[in-house]
Amino acid sequence: MDINLARTFLEIVSSHSFAQAAERLHVTQTAVSARVKTLEELLGRQLFVRNKTGASLTAAGEQFLRHAMTLVQVWERARQQMAVPSGRRALVMVGCEISLWQPLLLDWLLWMRRGAPDLALRTEIGIAEDLLERVANGTLDIVIAYAPRQRPGLRVELLIEEKLVLVATSPGLQAPLAADYVYVDWGREFAAQHSLAFPELSSVGVSSSLGPLGLEYLLAVGGAGYFRQNVVHQHISDGRLHRVPGAPEFLYPAYAVYAADADMAVLAPALAGLRQAAAGAVRQQKAPEAFRTAKTGNKKSSKTATPSP
Repeated sequence: MDINLARTFLEIVSSHSFAQAAERLHVTQTAVSARVKTLEELLGRQLFVRNKTGASLTAAGEQFLRHAMTLVQVWERARQQMAVPSGRRALVMVGCEISLWQPLLLDWLLWMRRGAPDLALRTEIGIAEDLLERVANGTLDIVIAYAPRQRPGLRVELLIEEKLVLVATSPGLQAPLAADYVYVDWGREFAAQHSLAFPELSSVGVSSSLGPLGLEYLLAVGGAGYFRQNVVHQHISDGRLHRVPGAPEFLYPAYAVYAADADMAVLAPALAGLRQAAAGAVRQQKAPEAFRTAKTGNKKSSKTATPSP
């Protein structure tokens, strides 16, 4: 069977629409309909019911869904393994949500270079929903994402309990002002919590869906905004940014998502590397804080010490 038939079937299931599936596959809607007709003739069963709201699966379509996913996964895995460079035993493909790649993904690559040099690596940055769809259909091995939805056949493992903290370029800021506030869209949960905590910041002059861009803009022009604690800790240590005292913190954990039936002989080193990279990020985050605490303590001690007679 042509693997494109199964892939087209899955796209229709995902989008609930022949038209949207055609757009995603970069083919005409006529081509999509022809593929479905061919697939139904091969199986001898009707797979979809088309109506005004789109396309829904028949009972036979529901039965074929699991097999279609397996077909695509096996094909993609075979295709990827055939592309493994000489001297490497396997290829590991990792996708990461845009807001989480720095520094976790780079630290992981460096760890893998030392810890698993026999594996070929490929990384991709993208939108969480697209990446999770790809790990579900077998075109990615691991996805690093924030608040991933639970799906059948996938395992979700907590990597790091990150926090979003309010920082400002001015050390004396008590509360952020809309005029110099940089709003970063960290997702639906953050948006809901943020609107409750700061209703006066519902409309600001600058907003961004990309954390690194918002941070660079903030450092360039000044102001305040919420950013990942692990990313801003060095700027805080250097005195370029300052925590806003008393401001609420928001959880922003990172998870590793992978197939429950994955080949752990290949994935185990990659997951171990991600755990090590996450642990290293936590240590780096705590080190400057400990240094600042010690430094502050030394200053206080020098002020209260009584000179020897």
